[in-house]
Amino acid sequence: MKSKTITKKIISGKFKNKTLKLPSKTTTRSSKAIVLESFFNTLQFEIIDSTFVELFSGSGSIGLEALSRGAKKVIFMEQDREALKILKENIAQTDPLACEVYSGDTFSNIAAVVKSLQKKNEEAYFYIDPPFSIREGMEDIYDKTISLIASLPRECVKLIIIEHMSTLEIPQNIGAYTIKKSKKFGNTSLTYLHDE
Repeated sequence: MKSKTITKKIISGKFKNKTLKLPSKTTTRSSKAIVLESFFNTLQFEIIDSTFVELFSGSGSIGLEALSRGAKKVIFMEQDREALKILKENIAQTDPLACEVYSGDTFSNIAAVVKSLQKKNEEAYFYIDPPFSIREGMEDIYDKTISLIASLPRECVKLIIIEHMSTLEIPQNIGAYTIKKSKKFGNTSLTYLHDE
């Protein structure tokens, strides 16, 4: 029996109500609607005409929501093959010309993304939603993520947002960045960092 495709809709903006497919729960997990809504309520006007980078993109629902709400460009980063296929199908429903996809390991590809931003003299919002560390083979994912954040050059960063397990303590300072605020939604939290 073929498993039913799980979907979610874009909440707001020019692609409102477009249906996005979601990859199977075994490889990725979708950000909760309440987390998504809180995030976009916080940044709704700031992301207009901005560049948005979604690391560990999965279905791309965060980046495509940002695009729908006025971001001029979205860069997606995803390694899982099934998720990549779905991500590309979802992008095709919106504005493929405004989207770039880096397939493969996010920790390896981040250097190329940063280089591209530096070349264009662009700042970006970095939305980082790594797989939870309780998954097999992912035990050191948060340590690697913290190192990745510390390595991001200030001139490329408008704001860093991490979606993480609420039980995880994010250091107050990571490289040049400091926690601006943190918001908890049950088992999931959003932490915002910037360099002031």
